[in-house]
Amino acid sequence: MTSFDKRPITKVIVIGAGFSGLAMACQLQRKLNCDDFTIYDRSPAPGGAWWANKYPGCAVDIPAVFYSLSFASNPNFSKVFPSQAEILDYFNNVAERFDVTRHVVPNTEWEGAYWQELTSTWLVKLKDLSTGQLYYQECKILISAVGGLVNPNQFDVPGIDDFQGDIIHTARWKTDVSLHDKDVIVVGNGCSAAQLVPAIADEAKSISQFIRTPQHYLQNDNLQINYKWRFIFRYVPGVLLLFRILVFLFLESTAIRFKVTGSGPKARNQSAERSRAYIKENAPGRPINDHYAFGLLQNQRRVFDSCKYVSCLQRSNIHLTDDPITALLPRSIQTKSGREYPADTIVLATGFSLTQYDVELVGRNGQTRAQHWNDFGYKEAYKSIAMSEFPNFFYVLGPNSGKGHTSTIYSIENYIDLIVQVIAPVIRDQSTFVEVKADSEKKYNETLHEAIGKTIFNNSCFSYFIDQKTQKNWFIYPWSSFDMWYDTHLGLSNEWIYDVSLPSLVLCESLH
Repeated sequence: MTSFDKRPITKVIVIGAGFSGLAMACQLQRKLNCDDFTIYDRSPAPGGAWWANKYPGCAVDIPAVFYSLSFASNPNFSKVFPSQAEILDYFNNVAERFDVTRHVVPNTEWEGAYWQELTSTWLVKLKDLSTGQLYYQECKILISAVGGLVNPNQFDVPGIDDFQGDIIHTARWKTDVSLHDKDVIVVGNGCSAAQLVPAIADEAKSISQFIRTPQHYLQNDNLQINYKWRFIFRYVPGVLLLFRILVFLFLESTAIRFKVTGSGPKARNQSAERSRAYIKENAPGRPINDHYAFGLLQNQRRVFDSCKYVSCLQRSNIHLTDDPITALLPRSIQTKSGREYPADTIVLATGFSLTQYDVELVGRNGQTRAQHWNDFGYKEAYKSIAMSEFPNFFYVLGPNSGKGHTSTIYSIENYIDLIVQVIAPVIRDQSTFVEVKADSEKKYNETLHEAIGKTIFNNSCFSYFIDQKTQKNWFIYPWSSFDMWYDTHLGLSNEWIYDVSLPSLVLCESLH
């Protein structure tokens, strides 16, 4: 076997074995009767972020009745916001139930993809991480189901090589590391940190948490789902669906606070006031409270405090500071003020570098994805799933697919439903390729960014969502979840080009 071996052609290649890859595989089989597909993932096992994130306290922060696939409901969750282990168990059960597991090839890195004009196929470059071997595989349809929570942000601090303890990112947790009676440094204060700190508070000798900007923290009781309710969910038709609809409607009702005008400012002020009251009630007397109370920007994200992080700050072994870290010493860290904190273990809850679009992708006429976006002026995709000049290539969670208030699973399912509709003629060998029209792509993105401009997501407070090179928000879908469903199910017109060389063109145009 050579170092550039070529594997047999397959109809569909899916990159990523998280929830996006799982749902895509299920719908290929359920809706298109397609079993000729392969899912590649660089991790040793499927599960995506829910396989990678094993840190203490890790749990879902959307009610699981809505953070689950609509065609694979689960009546057995033990809590409203179940743990990582329960979510991963659910994931694996769905994969087995829909016979997806046998299609997954783990320990494989996607390194590039190249459109073959003569054959209307993609040549996908892959690397076996266990052997280092490079190989290629051809496919008709290439789907990127790669999520953003993949590559942890780098922690570049002077003296990092001299530190003698463990440095762990929450997404690269070392299960063999004990925090018992250790001085622990936690860097970051997003959702991961809010779950981690309470989970290790009893075990650690001390926890010093370093934050950059304050967050909104809101009360969020994680109720147990007892046997009686689980029995009802399992055996009484429609009850679980009803709860799913109610959760959806409640979450969707909070979207109003993202509007710049109308009731938006009032809703944001109310949210900020609730957060201030919650913090003052549950962590009174702490010096950091005033910092949080007066530092709560209207546009900051919300963290739902189902793990009781705020009340945990009352503990004598927890210290919260915004004093920047300037250097690491062998057994401590040094801050800008000159203070030194003892450190046996440093835990990084610092988020991810969002490099899911860095893989080389070459479409028609040798045009790369980077060149396409440079010509466009920013990262984009038509309805988040497709780009002109890149036929038969689709994103599940592409640019501007994110929502700030509801379940990612809902978005995943909607975009997959759209992809399934669009690729059906190719899967059924009625067309060799499908491609979005360039003018449709351009018009959609102009409308999208006009809509983003009417929300609070178009300012520097959301630097996570803003491309620093173009100052464009590449992350947010600015409309309602109802609009998303319409756009991906009913809002279809003649926006797609199908291969005109086949006699089935009339059938293909029925999708337009």
